[in-house]
Amino acid sequence: METAEEDICRVCRSEGTPEKPLYHPCVCTGSIKFIHQECLVQWLKHSRKEYCELCKHRFAFTPIYSPDMPSRLPIQDIFAGLVTSIGTAIRYWFHYTLVAFAWLGVVPLTACRIYKCLFTGSVSSLLTLPLDMLSTENLLADCLQGCFVVTCTLCAFISLVWLREQIVHGGAPQWLEQNQQQAINGVGQQNEAQGVGNAGAENAVLDQPADQPAENVVVGENPEILEEQPDEEEEDNEDEEDVVVEDAADANNGGQDDMNWNALEWDRAAEELTWERMLGLDGSLVFLEHVFWVVSLNTLFILVFAFCPYHIGHFSIVGLGFEEYVQASHFEGLITTIVGYVLLAVSLIVSHGVAALVKFQRSRRLLGVCYIVVKVSLLVVVEIGVFPLICGWWLDICSLEMFDATLKDRELSFQSAPGTTMFLHWLVGMVYVFYFASFILLLREVLRPGVLWFLRNLNDPDFNPVQEMIHLPIYRHLRRFILSVIVFGSIVLLMLWLPIRIIKYLLPHFLPYNVMLYSDAPVSELSLELLLLQVVLPALLEQGHTRQWLKGLVRGWTVTAGYLL
Repeated sequence: METAEEDICRVCRSEGTPEKPLYHPCVCTGSIKFIHQECLVQWLKHSRKEYCELCKHRFAFTPIYSPDMPSRLPIQDIFAGLVTSIGTAIRYWFHYTLVAFAWLGVVPLTACRIYKCLFTGSVSSLLTLPLDMLSTENLLADCLQGCFVVTCTLCAFISLVWLREQIVHGGAPQWLEQNQQQAINGVGQQNEAQGVGNAGAENAVLDQPADQPAENVVVGENPEILEEQPDEEEEDNEDEEDVVVEDAADANNGGQDDMNWNALEWDRAAEELTWERMLGLDGSLVFLEHVFWVVSLNTLFILVFAFCPYHIGHFSIVGLGFEEYVQASHFEGLITTIVGYVLLAVSLIVSHGVAALVKFQRSRRLLGVCYIVVKVSLLVVVEIGVFPLICGWWLDICSLEMFDATLKDRELSFQSAPGTTMFLHWLVGMVYVFYFASFILLLREVLRPGVLWFLRNLNDPDFNPVQEMIHLPIYRHLRRFILSVIVFGSIVLLMLWLPIRIIKYLLPHFLPYNVMLYSDAPVSELSLELLLLQVVLPALLEQGHTRQWLKGLVRGWTVTAGYLL
């Protein structure tokens, strides 16, 4: 006989009872529409939602009061509730004011003034550092500068963590892995040699001739004991071998534990730490400890990544006599720091070689990892900062005749505002590099695969510039940088300098092009040009399917050139 299935709760999977009846508060149908009220309340508290997760129906809530609840609240209860609410609001106001003061005042102010104290270079500034921390002079400016310093240190810390992940997941460079593998092979060969030696000592008795009598052998006395003695010696030898093997295994496991540490406890600690708890937005005062660690981290990063490289570069430049040339560049701090990083990289390479000769495995690996960090940092500066700056300056030099300007004019503008001039040239260079990369991607869609083999494919899923910075040696990066400068510079000559020369030869009065700015005009010519470049031209290019037209033009040109060739 078939029995009908009774309705059950979709949370606890139990049936309804007179004390705990089943309800259907949403529009779900079937066996999942029933639920106990207690189960629903517990699920709402856990999920922090007010609607069903399946049918998205919003639940209706009705307040239920106790039967002995009075119709009107007493005055003392209302007054107590108001006092409690006001006290809670004041407490939260003080707490969030303390949080804002700590993160927006104490952290950037200490970072800025520690930075200034370290780079002042005098002992008196170190002695008066506690008083400088409490000074209210230039408070707002120091806080703004300190925010920049804190941002730089946090970016450096995040970059180090990310670079560590790249090294762990992508593998260390080949030269670093070879050193480690040689060390492991050397230990293994030593253990193997010891094992062969022990085996040879054990088998030495077996290699004796059969007709040679053994010395110190008693014949005829206790033959049973003489027969049992070799078995006992074999058991003792086996026990000793087991102990040696266990000791070797423990030693190897200890080495592996040093290399591969278990991060389970750290993962649990990281799961418990949230942004609200770290910043102090959860109402606790634990964030004061985090403020202390952030200040300590800022100080450490300023010492390691700014103070030490700067002074290494400064002493080297002064010793070589290039101080006047560096000061004439108007970027003394940046150039000195980069020189310090270059000297650090060279010293790390030398120290790594010395550690390899002395066979200090851990020191060699640590020096190798430090060299990778310095190398990647310098390569990032070259790829993102120096290369676009070179492209921007070369574009400006090749377009001087278009504006009827000279190198002397550019030198005067650089001396008047060096920072602005360098930023504008870097920005123009970045735009040029971006559009050149876009054009290369367009050519890859038109040309056959393998034609542009000498250029990197940015759409390749296996292309990882950071991994290339880690694994490729310096000379290959230097060769690639020189080739990139030659290619980009040649394209500027062909696409900018040569057309300007042709136009000046054919139409002498067409150039130069002068931009005249009038302060009393409501809309200047420069603003109209920016509007044309930023708004009108992109809209026309997008609506006119310029990409398809350009692809067709390139395809027609390549087919025609190939046919003629």
